[in-house]
Amino acid sequence: MADKKQPKQNDLGVPEAVETPSVSDSSHVSGAPSKKLNPDLTVNEIKRGVRPGDVYVRMRQTGNRFFRRVGPGHFIATPESNRPEGTVERTYRAIKKILIGRPLETAEEIHQRLSKFKALAVFGSDAISSSAYATEASLVILMVAGNAALGISLFTALAVAVMLSIIAFSYRQTVFTYPHGGGSYNVSRENLGEMPGLVAGASLLIDYILTVAVSIVAGSAAVTSALIASGYGDQIQYLESLLPHFLNINVILSLGFIGLMTLANLRGLQESGTIFAVVTYTFIFGLSITLIVGIFKLFTGTLQPAAPPPILAVTEPLTILLILRAFSAGAVAMSGVEAISNGVPAFQKPEPKNAATTLIVMATLLGAFFLGVTYLASHMGLVPSEETIISQMARAVYGTSLPYYIFQLATTGILIVAANTAFAGFPRLASVLARDDYMPHQFSFRGDRLAFSTGIGALGGIASILVLVFQGEVDSLIHLYAIGVLLAFSLSNSGMVIHWLKSKEANWKTSIIINGIGASLSIITLIIVTITKFALGAWIVIVLIPIIVSFFLYNHHHYSRVRQQLRIIEGQDFPSRIEQLVVVPIDDLNYASLRAIAFARTISRDAVILHIGTNEEHAEKIKNKVQKYAPDMKLVIVDSPWRAFVRPLLAYVDAVHSQYPSAFVTIVLPEFITARWWDGFLHNRSAARLREAFVRHPNVAVVLVPYLLEN
Repeated sequence: MADKKQPKQNDLGVPEAVETPSVSDSSHVSGAPSKKLNPDLTVNEIKRGVRPGDVYVRMRQTGNRFFRRVGPGHFIATPESNRPEGTVERTYRAIKKILIGRPLETAEEIHQRLSKFKALAVFGSDAISSSAYATEASLVILMVAGNAALGISLFTALAVAVMLSIIAFSYRQTVFTYPHGGGSYNVSRENLGEMPGLVAGASLLIDYILTVAVSIVAGSAAVTSALIASGYGDQIQYLESLLPHFLNINVILSLGFIGLMTLANLRGLQESGTIFAVVTYTFIFGLSITLIVGIFKLFTGTLQPAAPPPILAVTEPLTILLILRAFSAGAVAMSGVEAISNGVPAFQKPEPKNAATTLIVMATLLGAFFLGVTYLASHMGLVPSEETIISQMARAVYGTSLPYYIFQLATTGILIVAANTAFAGFPRLASVLARDDYMPHQFSFRGDRLAFSTGIGALGGIASILVLVFQGEVDSLIHLYAIGVLLAFSLSNSGMVIHWLKSKEANWKTSIIINGIGASLSIITLIIVTITKFALGAWIVIVLIPIIVSFFLYNHHHYSRVRQQLRIIEGQDFPSRIEQLVVVPIDDLNYASLRAIAFARTISRDAVILHIGTNEEHAEKIKNKVQKYAPDMKLVIVDSPWRAFVRPLLAYVDAVHSQYPSAFVTIVLPEFITARWWDGFLHNRSAARLREAFVRHPNVAVVLVPYLLEN
């Protein structure tokens, strides 16, 4: 091929007529007959017999360890194809398998759905667990008015219970109307418009993050309460004196529990549901027995607090505003009610019916527990202190016997498991937002266990930061709580009112009354909570919502712009072939660079070898080697007096584009891969540097031709 007539070239070594031959034309260089590669991974053997017409064809599929053929050009990768290579990757996979389990196939998703029994633990644990701290949240507000004011908590609890029942029934309507999940976000976006939908989505994401932080911190507080009640208060103080100022026992416990919850949820809904069902139902059983025994003792006059409640100083009068503040504090009990409407697709079939049943059971249990705890605490005159109200109640019922410690363990468990509601809801809502281009598309990715891994990891990370910032204080975090969920309630119910007015489906008049009452109560409560908690930290949530909505809009604008630029317009001309120049930059001519040159020949007849020269003697050696081993190739040498390598190559490509603006430059980079990863640091890794230099360069493609060095 050395005597082949070369096309006329310009000063840059670029052919005057840049063209792109087909792959079949590559045989002109090697001299070997053209062999068509078979993408179908089959080998056809034609056998002919001795008699005319005696012919049969045998088709043999290759690579059957890694692929299973299901049709012409259609294969399914086998588990063998996903086998890790190398010690590091095998070790990583082994550890990952121990921590989160074996990878699941996409087809197994249907088997990962939840029964009502498990779904109550996954989606209802947040709402049920709030009965462990909602009463205390109200009492903390009322205690400034003295011991006599604590009895008002029973009436605020009744008001919250009434509102809870209405909200639960209104969300039951949402479950049947929007069975594909998304809850408040979908309802608001479809019926009220884009902005209300995004506000609802932002509110719920904030609420889910706060759910993790508040419930985990409350669970840690239950542990420390049990230790204090057992007489270990001094030891706890001593340990905290050894820690940095930003850490305490609650913070350390909380971060550990968040890590465990994150890990458990990465294992998938089905498995995490099994784990958390034990904890959830232990608490349900334990609190039910505690309330029954406590009420029995109360009626028989044998229920007394373990320690006499302290006499509180009256620092504020009992006013309407104070009562409203106590009501808004107790409204945290309603958090988590919307989680089921966001996760309807996670239920077993029939999804809406199972979700609606679970929602009503969850709301009934929450209402009964919240009222029961408040009733007993009010009659005993319990006062919030270092020991939680629910711990004081349990000690009054059981003393410091074994049942008390079992109950405290169950309380700790449910408060930690309550975060699972957010771990189930946040990733699913984020995936819905990602589907609509409002969140990064990574949030729609399912991991090895079919869980939305990105959302789970993001939730755990952000909640951990909150715990650190607020020093593991429930009272500080709880002021941020409820704003988001009440705003979502208000928008969801308002959206459902518009839905019924538009659709006028069966029983729409009854439905519109339920949702209308729910919307009115949610808006009133939202206003109360915003006013009473604004100065205490609620302003942070109010500021965050517009920021998050702006983030949603930015993502949506980006994806819309990308889609606009990449869309195929009917009737518009699009290139079927691209004129290109193939350049092979080499520092030396060796086996690796010869493979890259051979690869370049298959792309173009007129590939150019380019050498950036920093030494005249070395450049002359390169010229002689090219004449000997690649005489058919055009060699271009660019001297670099300042010994630079990347910039001269960039300048060469720019010069090509200045003469041929529409030409595509393909840079074929020879790259040798060292047998050991640490040996790579002994080389300058010029291929990687060039790839980085051209990654954003217009009309340039970089192709790496690797050569693996032996050990």
